[in-house]
Amino acid sequence: MSGKTLREQLTFKNTVLGVQFLFVAFGATVLVPLLVGIDPAVALFTAGIGTLLFHLITKRQVPVFLGSSFAFIAPIVEATRLYGWPGTLSGIIAVGIVYGIVSALVKLRGISFVERLFPSVVVGPIILLIGLSLASTAVDMAKTDWTLAVITLATAVSVVIFGKKMMKLIPIFIAIAVGYIVALIWGKVDYSIVQEANWISIPEFTAPKFSWQAILYMVPVAIAPIIEHVGDMYTIGGVCNKNFIEKPGLHRTLLGDGIATALAGFFGGVPNTTYSEVTGAITLTKVTNPFILRISAITALVFAFVGKISGFLETIPQAVLGGIMLLLFGMIASIGIKTLVDSKTNMGETRNQVIVSLVLTVGIGGAVIQYGTFSLAGIGLAAAVGIILNLLLPATKKEDL
Repeated sequence: MSGKTLREQLTFKNTVLGVQFLFVAFGATVLVPLLVGIDPAVALFTAGIGTLLFHLITKRQVPVFLGSSFAFIAPIVEATRLYGWPGTLSGIIAVGIVYGIVSALVKLRGISFVERLFPSVVVGPIILLIGLSLASTAVDMAKTDWTLAVITLATAVSVVIFGKKMMKLIPIFIAIAVGYIVALIWGKVDYSIVQEANWISIPEFTAPKFSWQAILYMVPVAIAPIIEHVGDMYTIGGVCNKNFIEKPGLHRTLLGDGIATALAGFFGGVPNTTYSEVTGAITLTKVTNPFILRISAITALVFAFVGKISGFLETIPQAVLGGIMLLLFGMIASIGIKTLVDSKTNMGETRNQVIVSLVLTVGIGGAVIQYGTFSLAGIGLAAAVGIILNLLLPATKKEDL
């Protein structure tokens, strides 16, 4: 695809696919800022510009879309209460800097450093955990109207299984359209947001304010999305049959993600992350052209400044988005299992059973380690447990097998 000109790639089909991937990410991208109390248009802006920067840094090779990170919802809410939103933004910028530091370590120590820290026995259950941890979000969205969610889900599954050619490439777009039409017929779409919105509107940007306390509070949370990033790079590489860990390199993808997150902090947005939802959609559709994700990014930028469009997208019922998420988050979890299977991880080995079981129970069980303002929980804590156990537990000797 890289040999094609802009005119050759900017087709109607690619444009529709790009918009589809934005629809996949839209619900979560907008949901995070709504939950933490900021303008969703800011998140769309930072997601769009962050994705374009990521593609530039990674030499336009990796098909990802960066969107609002769920890992930071609770820390942002608490940090904002304690230190104010401008102070919290300095913490978000610091998180981006942590990405850069990890990127430099990867560059200096090489890929073996990462492979030692993140072998398949650690990466597999972490990816599985990411999918499972997001499952409740999908269910919460779907249960606002289970009938509508099931109709949307059934449409997506039907298109994936029975669709032909172009239809099979855009199951998410078709499912959302069908779900939206049904909701419209049933009178479950509220257009008051569209009526009140201006055609052209500037997102409510906020300048950061330096706060050491907020920085120390937010930085530990970076562990979770960094692990998710590594898992996503393995996952998307498997889908594309390419090794993005080596080319363009994990150091570049981490740096791209970090710069996008730091930039979000400067503009008053939430941290970005390589989106598991979009990874799931790519896995589902097998569309791996990075240019299409850049169309998604540009579309997000447009939506950020066109109030009527943003308002219209916000009329999509939660249940419709939830129906799609039920499938996509499940796909992510299944990729975790696939990672273990494809790597031929010996799950008959006690060492591996211990690592996988503790990663899952710590992550799903909601364990928390807290000391003063420092806290580590969820995926971040589970990842730390997996990494430490992998380094400390001895490999089973052949004579013991």
